[in-house]
Amino acid sequence: MLHRKIYQLCCDGREVCVFLRDQQRWIERAHITDIEGDLVTIRYETEEEDEISSWEEMVRLESIGSITQKLASVNRGNFEPLVSDDCPEAEQIRPRSPESDRE
Repeated sequence: MLHRKIYQLCCDGREVCVFLRDQQRWIERAHITDIEGDLVTIRYETEEEDEISSWEEMVRLESIGSITQKLASVNRGNFEPLVSDDCPEAEQIRPRSPESDRE
């Protein structure tokens, strides 16, 4: 099952965080670029002082303990987020009324 999910994330090209059980560390802001057999290729960048390094690691599928991905984020700054009334009508989400629950 994990293999299928990792394959799906690879196809989607989404940014993920990967926990490697055998090394007890997280790889943050990574992209899964390839899966071949039980080897998973992960690309990511690290930043140390004034240097940014790009890395590509091949890890075994059984080394992966967890994968997380960010679903959404909202700035905490002083701005008013868009609400459904500001969106085009086709994209608006309306709360369900008690009458619609009875139908």
